[in-house]
Amino acid sequence: MTLLSKTFTSGRIRLADYNAESQQLDLHWDNKSTLAYKQVPQEVFRRLCSAPNPTTYWEDRIAEEYPKGRPMTSVAVPAGTKTLNDLFGPDA
Repeated sequence: MTLLSKTFTSGRIRLADYNAESQQLDLHWDNKSTLAYKQVPQEVFRRLCSAPNPTTYWEDRIAEEYPKGRPMTSVAVPAGTKTLNDLFGPDA
């Protein structure tokens, strides 16, 4: 899997993960939610990453243009990463 990532330090989008093989884009937001979009060309990901305001670019060019999907779980919790259940138990 070819995974590209871009971290944003301002605005509502915190992280963009892009799988070049499946053309899926996952956007991780400042409220901890994740939106996934399918069939997104790599050029759209590149433009999102270089946009002066990524949130505005998302609203104008991605939100209504591409079908929504399920977030890539392997990106959310990479192999070897401890989860809250690992640290505190399932009843925490």
